[in-house]
Amino acid sequence: MIRIVIAEDQRMVLGALGSLLDLEEDMKVVGKANNGEEALNLIEQLQPDICIMDIEMPVKSGLDAAEQLKENNCKVIILTTFARSGYFERARKAGVSGYLLKDSPSEELANSIRIIMDGRRIYAPELVDIAYEGENPLTERESQVLALIANGKNTKEIAKELFITTGTVRNYISVILDKLDVGNRIEAIARFKEKGWFK
Repeated sequence: MIRIVIAEDQRMVLGALGSLLDLEEDMKVVGKANNGEEALNLIEQLQPDICIMDIEMPVKSGLDAAEQLKENNCKVIILTTFARSGYFERARKAGVSGYLLKDSPSEELANSIRIIMDGRRIYAPELVDIAYEGENPLTERESQVLALIANGKNTKEIAKELFITTGTVRNYISVILDKLDVGNRIEAIARFKEKGWFK
């Protein structure tokens, strides 16, 4: 029997997924969580074979939880609406066994679970195309500057936090806008978010 924990913050989706998988003769949903933190606790208590996890959840995202489970025996399947290269990149680095999209047919999920239990990985075909289409063009430092901008920090505050001059911050910002091919900070944040590149 394949023992499954599902983490999903939309209750209706959580209920529907649970009911669907419980119909399978070789599967049993042993726990349901509303966020990544709850999922980690359930996995520790119940030791399931597989955890199906949404990405965007309160308290702790599915990707944050998956990164914490890297050394665990529980296999992780990300099930999300978002086909974003940054998310996919993070999921792959976290060693997830599957990354599927919510608009896939329901029987595909049960089949994917069986394939993953056989030791293989499954990624939605759309993601494989996206993954090669765009890696994050910003360096670690540029990404850091943009994250601080997204948190509402101004040039002076960023300079103070990163121990650099305001002139250097302005240089970083112009390089960021150039690399992301946008006209201002707000567009830069939006582009970065849309690609799923924020950690």
